[in-house]
Amino acid sequence: MNVHILCCRYYTNPAEQRWIVRILFIVPIYAFSSWLSLLFFSYDNYYVYFYAVRDCYEAFVIYNFLSLCYEYLGGEGNILLEIRGRPIKSSYVYCTCCLAGHSYNIGTLRFCKQGTLQFCFIKPVMSLIVIILQAYGLYQDGDWNSPGYLPITVIYNLSISIALYALFLFYWGTKEMLRPYDPALKFICVKSVIFLSFWQGIVLAVLEQIGFIQSLLSDDGSVYTEAGTVSAGYQNFLICIEMFFAAILLKFAFPISKYMTAGAGTGGNSTGRNVTMQSISSTLRETMNPRDIMTDALHNFHPQYSQYTQYSSDNKRFQGPPAGQPSEQQNNNMNVSDETCVQ
Repeated sequence: MNVHILCCRYYTNPAEQRWIVRILFIVPIYAFSSWLSLLFFSYDNYYVYFYAVRDCYEAFVIYNFLSLCYEYLGGEGNILLEIRGRPIKSSYVYCTCCLAGHSYNIGTLRFCKQGTLQFCFIKPVMSLIVIILQAYGLYQDGDWNSPGYLPITVIYNLSISIALYALFLFYWGTKEMLRPYDPALKFICVKSVIFLSFWQGIVLAVLEQIGFIQSLLSDDGSVYTEAGTVSAGYQNFLICIEMFFAAILLKFAFPISKYMTAGAGTGGNSTGRNVTMQSISSTLRETMNPRDIMTDALHNFHPQYSQYTQYSSDNKRFQGPPAGQPSEQQNNNMNVSDETCVQ
């Protein structure tokens, strides 16, 4: 939590730090929801309600990580100038072997945005459906014989796979441009928190199915706690431990020193601004407002969407384009606006 306070004190670059603060909040939200699940462990299936909060924020973080990369590179227009026409490298690791012969274009960037945005909407909907199905006894976490578990799992796996593929595709095409921002550590941290916890849950579900994780029995032999709840308990316990290490990694992946220096370099106070409850509240209201997601979703999924370029408000440019790419002078000759749409 000290990192979040420092971010509020040295909130010198809201355009970037808004996304970073959202990403950093994954640690307290994951840890707190898992702790609450353990606190109510003796109550069967109570953990599902806490899972819903955690899962919704998980989808939120995936979108914010991609948006942070867009902000680093100056917006979609700048990215398009650098990668348009660049052939997509065939790789079995990044699952781009089927895209051999294709090149990056505006459609590729749109797919990357759509791939993450769809997960932001599908995951909350699935969480709500899980809560409803469980209330009617149609869903039991980890129980493959439960009527609702298999279809929910299939839809969720498909959605998160698309989101992961979209992120990999974007990273594969822009990793050289992102190199000054040390993207590898950021990418590993975010993905390890989200996707390793996901596969950890799958492994526990399989262990439950084969009978390795069993229900807890009372003294008279009746079932005291269902096997699914026991499996979820292991998952929540592991997440509470893992978030300690995730917090350390995220501190190094998103150092605050860059923004402390920026504040002093622009004539600001080197000790940062005074952090009061009012300043923290105003900063959090600004950073956690999901309005930008709704705007982005309407833009990317609009039926009249055509080609467009989007630049950050300060017309920031990617520094040091590779040989053969448009120069700074060429970029400046283009008609730049905050958002230009070609209908």
